[in-house]
Amino acid sequence: MSAPSPHRPPRTRTAVLFAVLAAVAAGLGTLVLVRADAGLTARQVTVGGVPMTEVRAGPPTPGVRRPGVVIAHGFAGSAQLMRPIADTVVRRGAVALLFDFAGHGANPARLPGAGSNTSAATLDADLDAAVGYLRSRPDVDADGIVLVGHSMGAGAVTRYATGHPEIARTVAISLPEAGELPPGRPTELLLIVGGAEFPAFRRAADDAARRGASTGRRSAVVVPGVEHISVLFAGRTHREIADWLPGGDGTTRPRPIARLAGAALLVFAFGIGVVPLAALLLPRRATGRRPTDPPSGREPDAPAQTDSPAPGGTALLGVPFGGLLLFGLAVLAAVVGAAVAAVLPTARLPLAVGGYVAGFLLVTGVLLVAGQRWLPGWLGVFQPPPGTPVSASRRATARTAVATLALTGYAVLAVALPIHRGLTSALPVGARWWLLPLVAGACLLFLLGVELVAAGRTGRHLLVVAVTVVVLTASTMVGLSPGFVVLVVPLFALLLGWQAAWATVLRRYAGPRWLPAVLGAALVGWPIATTLPLS
Repeated sequence: MSAPSPHRPPRTRTAVLFAVLAAVAAGLGTLVLVRADAGLTARQVTVGGVPMTEVRAGPPTPGVRRPGVVIAHGFAGSAQLMRPIADTVVRRGAVALLFDFAGHGANPARLPGAGSNTSAATLDADLDAAVGYLRSRPDVDADGIVLVGHSMGAGAVTRYATGHPEIARTVAISLPEAGELPPGRPTELLLIVGGAEFPAFRRAADDAARRGASTGRRSAVVVPGVEHISVLFAGRTHREIADWLPGGDGTTRPRPIARLAGAALLVFAFGIGVVPLAALLLPRRATGRRPTDPPSGREPDAPAQTDSPAPGGTALLGVPFGGLLLFGLAVLAAVVGAAVAAVLPTARLPLAVGGYVAGFLLVTGVLLVAGQRWLPGWLGVFQPPPGTPVSASRRATARTAVATLALTGYAVLAVALPIHRGLTSALPVGARWWLLPLVAGACLLFLLGVELVAAGRTGRHLLVVAVTVVVLTASTMVGLSPGFVVLVVPLFALLLGWQAAWATVLRRYAGPRWLPAVLGAALVGWPIATTLPLS
């Protein structure tokens, strides 16, 4: 009896097991997120066009005034990204106010010169609106206002506190530079930096601490083992901020990763949930053969019965020539994409960093598709001869259309819901509605190219994706791409890995070859279009 093919769909029993695991993980994730809100109330307001979220522990107490904390996010962040810090200070007796800078989160306004010094005036105006609103609350001590900012927000709060001596205390997390800070102002300044951040952030914190050491209270804290984003979720960061508050009366231990843990459980649930969903919606293949395997009587992984191997099957120094050619094609496509993306019309899209990334994916995808078209034999990709009839299982049937719509909607929900509930804002507003299809289209073309040259093989798929991520990272180091791209790369790599896992599952069914690319366009394109700043 022959061994079962590794490309057959999972049996019904396996699909049911994955469905149960997904349901349990989703339930646990929801419970964790609900418990993160326990004892807290959040109120949404918009002041001067700036969306704000007021967080407090219980209703105001008559006659009692509390410290007020305004929390400013960084570049490509949002109020929701900073929510764990709000939870910490509120449980220590303060009233917290989160807000979205122009071009970020739920704020549909564009941020002129996003990522450069020309945006300072807009950032200052948004921060001033937030401070004014919080100071007007009847239970907030107007003389006890504290500003907390991260990265771009750290620069904004220190700049604001310098010109407003009535600000009681300031916390700057990952301050980009200290050049604008005069000696001794602001007087009460806490500087926090991650131990694994770029050295420039450490130098900025040390410089700012030295400038005010003789005229005020300044402290620089290095949180070990965290980088630019994870510093926001470090327990040490939250304890330092809580201890910096004036007159805080709470002693509750911070829980900075509660929301992140809930979101991670939801991601896991949605990630494995595609297995039973695909089993329900897509028909099984008639055989265990991949759609790109040649129509022979042998098993896909069996040696070919031929005296002269195809070009893609030859080897160089023990490495299949098709694999070497695929690697070379991936490098060439990604390098050309990185080089020309900055001059494409997509670079002028009002989406900071996102326009460049869309152009990069567009060009890389076009070159991958062209390579598969011109060099199929050398790449080891089987193409049926012209006139080959398409089997009934591969026709665009009503079942395929329903499955495509359902799975695409599932992909959007899978990426948007966990990110929005546990990490950062992921709902489109303003210009993001028309930017979304453009970015998703670029992702679709890239992932279609990956799918074609991978020829249904997960290893080849991962090779092309890895080359793409490495080249995109290198393009930042050599100045081809905007510097902020390096902050997007980790999330980009995770999303591409997620898409590769789903593609492996979907190839086991008799769905169209482009289906993994369509779902991947939703997984990758949605976060890019909804989280990067409008500019």
